[in-house]
Amino acid sequence: MLKNIKTGKEIPSMDQWMKEAKADPETLKVGMFLIHNGTVRKTPKAKVRQGIDDGSEVEKMEFSYDQKKVDKAVEETKKLDGIFYIKVWLNEGLLNVGDDIMYVMVGGDIRPHVIDGLQFLVEKIKTECVTEIEQKK
Repeated sequence: MLKNIKTGKEIPSMDQWMKEAKADPETLKVGMFLIHNGTVRKTPKAKVRQGIDDGSEVEKMEFSYDQKKVDKAVEETKKLDGIFYIKVWLNEGLLNVGDDIMYVMVGGDIRPHVIDGLQFLVEKIKTECVTEIEQKK
């Protein structure tokens, strides 16, 4: 595994995640895995989400999360139709543009269930579990 130089937090290997997932008995029901890799972008959230352009760019992001809320979001997602496997990794600390924010893996029976499950979980994490503070230049 690679490590975040600033925080020392290990960055997961997707090859290793797939090996672990396929070794889990629950994945015998899985026909598809999707992986989301969120990264710090230089375009501010206000510009991307709301069209507000103040001319600034993101230089760094302070990122943190509440593990209990993440665990709750994972449990809610596991209750969705056809979802059998979930794995989540979140970074933390002061991150640079291009750094990984999160990896989320969802495995399920059919494509629509897996797409819906991934969308549901990432949305929950982003809106209820994490704090992202952009530092602009």
